[in-house]
Amino acid sequence: MHSAYMMILDDENMLADSDSTSAPLAEIQNFTLFVSSWNVGGIAPPNDLNMEDLLDTRNNLADIYVLGFQEIVPLNAGSVIVPENTTICMQWNSLISTALNKIDVNNITLEEAEEEESVRVYPLKKGSSLKFNVENSTQFECIISKQMVGIFITVWARSPLLPYISHTSVSCVGCGIFGYLGNKGSVSVRFWLHETSFCFVCSHLASGGKEGDERHRNADASQILSRTRFSCDSFQYLPRKILQHDRVIWLGDLNYRIYLPEATTRSLVNDGQWSILLQNDQLKAELREGCIFNGWQEEDIEFAPTYKYYPDSDDYYGCSQNGKRGKSRAPAWCDRIIWFGKGLRQSQYNRGECRLSDHRPVRAIFKAEVQVPSPLY
Repeated sequence: MHSAYMMILDDENMLADSDSTSAPLAEIQNFTLFVSSWNVGGIAPPNDLNMEDLLDTRNNLADIYVLGFQEIVPLNAGSVIVPENTTICMQWNSLISTALNKIDVNNITLEEAEEEESVRVYPLKKGSSLKFNVENSTQFECIISKQMVGIFITVWARSPLLPYISHTSVSCVGCGIFGYLGNKGSVSVRFWLHETSFCFVCSHLASGGKEGDERHRNADASQILSRTRFSCDSFQYLPRKILQHDRVIWLGDLNYRIYLPEATTRSLVNDGQWSILLQNDQLKAELREGCIFNGWQEEDIEFAPTYKYYPDSDDYYGCSQNGKRGKSRAPAWCDRIIWFGKGLRQSQYNRGECRLSDHRPVRAIFKAEVQVPSPLY
């Protein structure tokens, strides 16, 4: 077994339940998290891209939105040596802000406004306060945003929650060329909400559909777990490693494929036989065998494989299109969201249908338990 993975196991055994060490005068409140991952294939977002469909803002708004992207720039030699592209990040954040902060004043009633005016407990509900929604142009604000080459993660929170968010930090791990460049790897972010710590890992693991390539993905994940380090500043009690946080969610293009011949995989995909395909899914197998992600969980998958499509098409790559046949690339659930630890309950796991790239985005909704200080009377 790799020494890096042994270090991870040691860390897991040494983890302390930080929830139990919090101040005694605290109560548990549930906050809603929206988490999404999307490999955009190096394609810049068009200005008219509608993010409302991906963010599902027509239904109840979440309290915190975490969006992870892969390949926001083409992974060529020029982009790999430039870790950040401010322009492309600003484009994505602008589209996200527009979608999240679109206010429909007609849906706000006076009764709702008066009811919420007297409520002090966060999170606020959608259409909370008439005064807040109309007079404040920003209902959601970006609390942290970070890019490493093609990997980009951005976190947005309701404005009333901002005073209770602290200790934001980022940690980047490159696992690509030479084992360190950022064409593959992770960008992790952490923060505290009230008295509970959160960690989100956005990653792009090793690609390849050949037998044995899953071991490269496992090695990347092991490197991310062992090398990720967050700053502690002057607060020595803050967790520094991924698994030391209270609530941990990993999202990204994990690139795990399906242990079946391509023709069999395509036939089962055409017939919608997800259960048979998932029995042969590499990530599911690695989780069962304890090869990586020991103790992590994933919600049941009830949607079609997210990769690989012809751009702007519902046809999987390699299928006959316009009389041509592409190279072998069997469909797979490359894009995943998994979580670790207690205090998380997932209520949704599905995919979006935007045709911008050769991947479909995935998204999940969680209820997260948060320790909130009880008011002193």
